[in-house]
Amino acid sequence: MTHVPSNEDGMTLTAAQLEAYLVRIGMKHPDCLDIRSLSQLHRAHLMNFTWEALDAFMGWPSAISPTAAFAKMVEGRRGGWCYEMNGLFGAALAALGFRVTRLCGGVEREKLGDIAIGNHLTLRVDLDRPYLAEVGVADAIVEPVPLALGPFSQRGFDFSIMPADGGWLRFNNHAHGIAKSFDFRPDHSDEAAMAATQGWLMQDPGSPFTNALAVLRHTADGYVALQNDRLRRVSAEGLSEQRITSADQLADIFNSVFDLDVPRPGRVWERVQAIGRDRAA
Repeated sequence: MTHVPSNEDGMTLTAAQLEAYLVRIGMKHPDCLDIRSLSQLHRAHLMNFTWEALDAFMGWPSAISPTAAFAKMVEGRRGGWCYEMNGLFGAALAALGFRVTRLCGGVEREKLGDIAIGNHLTLRVDLDRPYLAEVGVADAIVEPVPLALGPFSQRGFDFSIMPADGGWLRFNNHAHGIAKSFDFRPDHSDEAAMAATQGWLMQDPGSPFTNALAVLRHTADGYVALQNDRLRRVSAEGLSEQRITSADQLADIFNSVFDLDVPRPGRVWERVQAIGRDRAA
């Protein structure tokens, strides 16, 4: 099942938007729609965009459509979470002519059960065989992988795709991964479920994203992750951590480490401190 939406529903990119997207990630139109080109685009997207859930953390407005993600991430200097990262990437691939299917998944379904279904968007791209394209987990793969069962490694990190209950497949992240796994089916799309869950994740006090600052970006050998006032640098060889101690330091990290133009970073720091006080109490 392959679905490439029309421009009218905000789920793919116009020609002008596609050109701006390619400039933003430093890529040209691929000569051939093959796995080599897909891998280059996949890596370029991850090396030029930051995963972040600031909108949910700060209560700022956010929309699920790729055109909204384009305005935020390409026209602005922001990143996005799975709906935006995979949404924008899938829309760009479709505009380039790739056969793309938006798949409705569930992060931590192995722990949360079926209530998790809809909390993740991932992508299937059909070439010589189906591939999993995944730029929305933040700390996982940097290149697409065949949609097939078994273990695999990238950059020294170990992953796998294995069977899960109910006919689902489970993508298992590496040992240091923040999200340990997500479940998906190769033919399961449910835009309504994702839209509903996106709304819950944005607004509900029980959402993990309304109660914690989370920002991640891939690097040449791993990734860097900001969780509240802790900044971790992770590679296959190990990890290091430093503590953020001021609003100015946080603002500098947003800019220099994550390449983000965050409005009023001092307000973000105030919220990080408030959450820390609440947890201490």
